Amino acid sequence: MPRYFLEVAYKGTPYSGFQSQENAWTVQAEIEKAFATLQRTTISMTGSSRTDAGVHALQNFFHFDTDALVHSQFIYKMNAILPSSITIKAIQEVSADAHCRFDATYRHYQYYLYSTKDPFKEDRAWFYPYPLNKDLLNQAATLLLSINDFTSFSKRNTQVKTFICQLTESKWIEEQGYLVYSVKGNRFLRGMVRALVSTMLQVGREKISLDQFKEIIAAKDCTRASFVAPPHGLFLVKVGF
Repeated sequence: MPRYFLEVAYKGTPYSGFQSQENAWTVQAEIEKAFATLQRTTISMTGSSRTDAGVHALQNFFHFDTDALVHSQFIYKMNAILPSSITIKAIQEVSADAHCRFDATYRHYQYYLYSTKDPFKEDRAWFYPYPLNKDLLNQAATLLLSINDFTSFSKRNTQVKTFICQLTESKWIEEQGYLVYSVKGNRFLRGMVRALVSTMLQVGREKISLDQFKEIIAAKDCTRASFVAPPHGLFLVKVGF
């Protein structure tokens, strides 16, 4: 049976997350519903990277199997059916054993903050009007490249068997009026990027020291980290294969 990779992008604000859930409006449910409408067959898709409620994606993937002939105007028709908050970017037939989750080599996230009130940024970045020590922020970010156990930055009630992640990029940059945390790694835990942002901002505001940040990491206790960063500032930028 042919297998396909489906590249999507979405604004996560109205959704209860990426993956289908009972009695919840999700990105996956909307795409599967649109597929059933267009193709007149029901399938279950597998997602590459689960994003939490309210988190956006510039690129994410599903894969699915179907014997049905894919409509010749599949992308155009799907986008016509889907709500404006979701778009199909590409579809590609792949080998039968290709897996959009397990074959991914990295995920790249960016978290956006802005410090001057701006109504055009409020639904896609965190308004954070506090003075920050940018040098301390980047020292904290660089420190994360040397660790691999992120237990302290994972929400509870997660089903993962390991909290080991390997980051290959972790830095704060300034970009077009935003302060951006850019992070790339092989995998991410539930709430991890937002917890890293929230806790590093405490370092940047000099509420905690770098040594205290190291203690939070070493504690392997999520009650020691901060999880206050709202979801609407977070974007899944790219999934690499």
